[in-house]
Amino acid sequence: MTPTGRRAARTAPLVVVMGVSGSGKTTIGSALADRLGVPYAEADDFHPPRNIAKMSAGTPLDDRDRRPWLDAIGAWLADHGSGGVVSCSALKRRYRDRLRQAAPEVFFVHLNGTFELIAHRLADRRGHFMPARLLRSQFEDLEPLGADENGATVPIEGTPEETTDLAFAALPS
Repeated sequence: MTPTGRRAARTAPLVVVMGVSGSGKTTIGSALADRLGVPYAEADDFHPPRNIAKMSAGTPLDDRDRRPWLDAIGAWLADHGSGGVVSCSALKRRYRDRLRQAAPEVFFVHLNGTFELIAHRLADRRGHFMPARLLRSQFEDLEPLGADENGATVPIEGTPEETTDLAFAALPS
């Protein structure tokens, strides 16, 4: 409450919806942004053409490939301090640290599911540049959120609506 007795305006959170390809980052991220009434950005849109060509050819990106991509996402986060949601794999701690350098208050929602569940989802997905055969490398690279990281792990076994509800409930108030 403010000194006048009015409730202070709440700033919407700044959220990165993270996880391996096929975990539902785009679906849940855009639904979460809609629910929060904040802008949404798809991390795939930040990739330079060279990265998309590399992944389309079935070659995993290396850290050198990811630096400008992560910096562009970090810049988007820094520009949306009043609230926003971006989907980004953010598989490794050092990638999340790089994003936190740009936006220290960012909250990570890790969409977590089994390899089998996500492989099944990828088999049904059409029109995406990321081939399903790269899923194994993403699981190998995945470093779950540490206890000291600002974020929450959300299971993806339910419907998109159920997963969005869990993600929303996990956000800081």
